[in-house]
Amino acid sequence: MDLSIIIVNYNVKEFIQNLLHSIQQASKNLKVEVIIVDNASDDGSIELISEKFSWVKLIINKENLGFSKANNIGLKIAAGKYLLLLNPDTLVQEDTFEKMISFFESNSKVGMAGCKILNPDGTLQLACRRSFPGPWTSFCKVSGLSSLFPKSRLFARYNLTYLDENQTYEVDAISGSFMMVNREVYEKIGGLDEIFFMYGEDLDWCYRVQKAGYKVYYFHGTQIIHYKGESTKRSSLDETKIFYDAMHLFVKKHLASSFLVELILRSAIGFRKFISFVGRRRLVFISVLSDFIFFNISLAIAEQIYEKFGDWKGFPDFSLPIIYTIPAIVQILTSSFIGVYRKDHIGVLKNIGAIVAGFFILSSVTYFFKDFAYSRGVVIVLYATLVLALSLWRIILKMFFRLGVPELEFSSAKALIVGSNKSAIEIANRLKTKASSIYSFIGLIGQSRKEINRDVNGFKVVGSIENINKVIDEFKINEVIFSTDELSYNKMMEIVSQCQNQNVEFKLVGGDFDFLVGKSSVNLLNEVPLIGITYNISQPMNKFQKKIADVVISLIASIVFFPIILFRKRPNKIETISDLIKLVTDVLSGEKSLVGPKVSDVSSKLYLGKPGITGLWFTEGDYEENNEKLDIFYAKNQNIWLDLEIIGKTISRLLIKRK
Repeated sequence: MDLSIIIVNYNVKEFIQNLLHSIQQASKNLKVEVIIVDNASDDGSIELISEKFSWVKLIINKENLGFSKANNIGLKIAAGKYLLLLNPDTLVQEDTFEKMISFFESNSKVGMAGCKILNPDGTLQLACRRSFPGPWTSFCKVSGLSSLFPKSRLFARYNLTYLDENQTYEVDAISGSFMMVNREVYEKIGGLDEIFFMYGEDLDWCYRVQKAGYKVYYFHGTQIIHYKGESTKRSSLDETKIFYDAMHLFVKKHLASSFLVELILRSAIGFRKFISFVGRRRLVFISVLSDFIFFNISLAIAEQIYEKFGDWKGFPDFSLPIIYTIPAIVQILTSSFIGVYRKDHIGVLKNIGAIVAGFFILSSVTYFFKDFAYSRGVVIVLYATLVLALSLWRIILKMFFRLGVPELEFSSAKALIVGSNKSAIEIANRLKTKASSIYSFIGLIGQSRKEINRDVNGFKVVGSIENINKVIDEFKINEVIFSTDELSYNKMMEIVSQCQNQNVEFKLVGGDFDFLVGKSSVNLLNEVPLIGITYNISQPMNKFQKKIADVVISLIASIVFFPIILFRKRPNKIETISDLIKLVTDVLSGEKSLVGPKVSDVSSKLYLGKPGITGLWFTEGDYEENNEKLDIFYAKNQNIWLDLEIIGKTISRLLIKRK
């Protein structure tokens, strides 16, 4: 047996199917066994592998044992001369295994090696060649010096960014997504250390290989694509915590030669962990800090108002430190208890409820602290001001900075399909009929220049593989889609590598044309029928909020714009005034909404909302042929913030047109 490939799978059905297809292509001239150890997947992976890939040795765990334990299970039964640990969310070239084995056999000192690993956009995945986290290396990484000076041998040691990615050289460590060792090394040092649940085990294995007298190499002669992190996305594990805990374990096990070294390394890792923690909860910190500041600003305003219009002389100086800290903290704790502060959302309605609750709590507390119960009037003015202040900053952040507003799964892309055969046409047709994605197809990419300008079933061949970079630049392409039926994996990765500076996402269609795999998502190409589905637009609360917004914004707009139109010296001002009155009347009467579908199909069983004066059909004018899809997307995701965003885009577009 030439090679044993061990893959640990956890809920990545679409990715592992593509990987196994690529492994089949890469194994034609070798004796290869594939061992998949499944960590209790529940996404249909086990059934798919059993049904479609009977040649795979499948081991099914009843629980998620982690990366190290699962790999060790596979290693123990592996029979190959060479052993490869391979992540399930990868793709290999046709020549990957042969070139890696050839590299080992021509270099007797190589105990472990990894190949060049690309991100789905063609850029190099930095973890495929790196150094151990020593004191200086860790400091440069944590402080950001390695990012500021990526070409510096002094500062960029961790990810070795000063080295040419198209050269082969010895390194400290390679990525756990692709680690090849020969059997002699494995039998001498053993498998992965099972104290590492996930992360850190690759660094540990590399360290032990070198301690045993062998070398670890980064080999540039072949490459794979790694989608990175797909298994962790599908688990409930806190991967950030697990990662930094693993770094602590590695430091304690191998690099704690002195108290000072361990202190420096642990401090660096701890600081990085803290930054990550703050980054993931930045909305919570922003909200708490903003509420504290605006609470005290409102308190100062209330004090000035009550002092000016009443006979009160303000807070005494000795009480100011308490007055300007404790009440604000009480309000923040109240808001926290009610659930106002969330790491992915800035709540407006819950905040108003928290303000009401805070008013009663603070009013009640003053009975127990008579020395600080200066004025109930100030408390009333304070909380009346807070309703406006704490709501206003939240609305501004949501409207203008999109903070705390969930990202919508809306795909609006200028796309190319690489290929011109039957498979490419099948992909194009399926994507055009996909209801939740808007694709503007620029055309097909042919195998040779002879195909350029040819029409294939209504799709034009706009370029060839040789000039794909030029086509991407000319048409501002942001997605390139491959089908494995027409292209080899070598050719696909050659194109990905060639276009790594284009800021393009490359996607791969599954073998049965039923899913599309990209760096950010897996999209099903066969959609569930839309009949009978209930979308946001039909929810009672959404309807109520939408009606209130329609009335308020229409009245404000009519008050603001009517005088402007009336006094403008234009011959058509009467018609313009009439149009404005008609629009406002339509909205106030309920015939139309400010934002909605272009037309309302009363015969449809699927309610998409009342016709809108504007909508995605207007703001996304480049995709006019996809109005129905845009209307469905809007109905599915409708909320007050999306409406306000569409209104803002409409005003911007009208102003640009007038210029």
